[in-house]
Amino acid sequence: MTTKNIVVVGAGYAGVAATKYMSKKLKKDHDVKITLIDRHSYHTMMTELHEVAGHRVEPTAIQYDLQHLFGRNKNVQLVTDTVTGIDKEKKTIQTKTGTYSFDYLLLGMGGEPNDFGTPGVKEHGFTIWSFEDALRIREHIEDTVAKAALEPDAEVRKAMLTFVVCGAGFTGIEMIGELVEWKERLAKDNKIDPDEFTLKVVEAMPTILNMLSRNDADKAVRYLEKKNVELVLNSPITEVAEDHISLKDGSTINTYTLIWSAGVRATSDAADFGLESARGQRLVANEYMEAKGYEDKNIYIIGDQSYYEEEPNKPTPQIVQAAEQTAHCAAANVVSAIKGDGQKHKFKSNYQGFMVSIGSKWGVAELFGKIHLSGFMAMIMKHIVNLKYFFDIRSGYYMFQYIMHEFFHIKDDRNVARGHSSRYGNVLWSVPLRIFYGLVWFVEAFKKIVGNGEVLKPSTWFGEGSWFTGNSVFPWTWDYAASATASTGSSAADAVGGASATVASTVASTSDVASAASGAGEAATNGAGEAAAQAAHFGLSYAYGEEPMAVLDKAPDWFSSIMKVFMPNMDVAMFFQKFMVFVEIGIALCLMAGLFTWLMSGTTIILVVMFCLSGMFFWVNIWFIPVAFALMNGSGRAVGLDRWVIPWIQKKLGNWWYGKPKSIYGDKNA
Repeated sequence: MTTKNIVVVGAGYAGVAATKYMSKKLKKDHDVKITLIDRHSYHTMMTELHEVAGHRVEPTAIQYDLQHLFGRNKNVQLVTDTVTGIDKEKKTIQTKTGTYSFDYLLLGMGGEPNDFGTPGVKEHGFTIWSFEDALRIREHIEDTVAKAALEPDAEVRKAMLTFVVCGAGFTGIEMIGELVEWKERLAKDNKIDPDEFTLKVVEAMPTILNMLSRNDADKAVRYLEKKNVELVLNSPITEVAEDHISLKDGSTINTYTLIWSAGVRATSDAADFGLESARGQRLVANEYMEAKGYEDKNIYIIGDQSYYEEEPNKPTPQIVQAAEQTAHCAAANVVSAIKGDGQKHKFKSNYQGFMVSIGSKWGVAELFGKIHLSGFMAMIMKHIVNLKYFFDIRSGYYMFQYIMHEFFHIKDDRNVARGHSSRYGNVLWSVPLRIFYGLVWFVEAFKKIVGNGEVLKPSTWFGEGSWFTGNSVFPWTWDYAASATASTGSSAADAVGGASATVASTVASTSDVASAASGAGEAATNGAGEAAAQAAHFGLSYAYGEEPMAVLDKAPDWFSSIMKVFMPNMDVAMFFQKFMVFVEIGIALCLMAGLFTWLMSGTTIILVVMFCLSGMFFWVNIWFIPVAFALMNGSGRAVGLDRWVIPWIQKKLGNWWYGKPKSIYGDKNA
């Protein structure tokens, strides 16, 4: 059996999308091998580079290890290397350390900043097109502000605190938005008045955000002006020096920080591949994403590197949507060729909208050319789109990481929730609550074992009043209690009455509520004396001397129907009843020890909701739910076993499921 080799060069948006698509479609074709080559061992979320450069998130937040993305794709081989050449006749590619043969080749090496030959940009400017670029900007700004705080010369100090972004496209506007927010922290840490900072956007065109409608773009203009950002329009930069930039009109802006986001071109690494190129060094592709002139060699061009005019003089834009769509087109054609179905897929763009964030709390969005959003809703939509991306590449792991980084691991209130969702805080203060909560669970579960027996006499346990004796206390089992009575030798009424007595003394318990539902009625019938006697039993919550009110008087019919499926007879119901006691004890011990606290708290919420729906839970104990939510804040990592157990499990399970992350992947002698 001859192996068909597919080689994908570049692990950007296009490369990852194409590889994921082909891996899924060809997973049953064991004679197909897909090799993904990139100079890095990780995929960078390019659309969020500004968040790292502007110190909103940590660098690892936008860095996604390829092993985590493709560890479960057994037909994908990862290689960390740099492609240096292509032999189109022999159908091989050369890297710095080896040679790889291909039957199908997808080139998606991406782009790089285009300085249009402007003098001084390379020497004195900062581009924002890679993970490394973002880190350099971040470090430079921190260092520059720290030096400015100690600078005695007012003019030099002003220049050092002037930050200029060149380019008013999405990247440039998003970058300036981060600086608007970050300057408050920079000022505070370095004892500088925030008003000393000057933020400018320099644009050669008369308008900003030209991919949006003018109405949406104007909203962004008004927001930036409100935040004291100066827009310098119709002003091409002619030269960049260490301490200033020169504009076409002869004026200068004194600054030590110029962030260049004025344009993009295809990566220069592909210049020597011998493929036809167009403006911006982009490689020309036909409607099937095949390299022009080499259609018979099965070479495809995808992503920012691809130049295809869907309409005359309108090439595919260098945006994420276009990158992914060119990738899917090429990948679909490769799959069709391998499967031999004779279908060829033409590229058809479908751009669903554009979104730009200006800081963490405000943005503008245009969806389907019809829906226009701004502010909070625009930011929510951007997060939804980003989460959808992880769904598309089938990475639940990084979807979770994104949520944590964007909503919980945030400082200085820099998220769409204005910091209210940030988890940064001292979870040590929740330890007493955690232990108390576990104790509540333990005491009430233990009473279900003891019943009417004596705590210090184990021989009296599991008798009358215990959840291990009699019929089930669950309300949807009362209709077949009589049949169970015949086998147990006691009446249904006695069983229910016994359960009532048990629960009346354990009103605080999530499960004891079952008995209280019937016990309440008996208490009213037997008089105040019996009610007082019941109230005298020890418990960790009370009803203030009044009969507690159930959340629901009875279980809804739909819920009862579901439960009867799981508990079709008394034997099964009794099993669940006994099992529930041990579950409660397990929850109690875990909470007190700080083990699996998040999971135990989540389980508590689910159980309480189920008991509420069962008509077995009282309003007086509804505090069980908010307390459980409060303990999901990582409380188990303070004076708890979660501090050691959870990281160990994460490491072991991660390595087993995805494989061990490495700095270099692949066999270089292949």
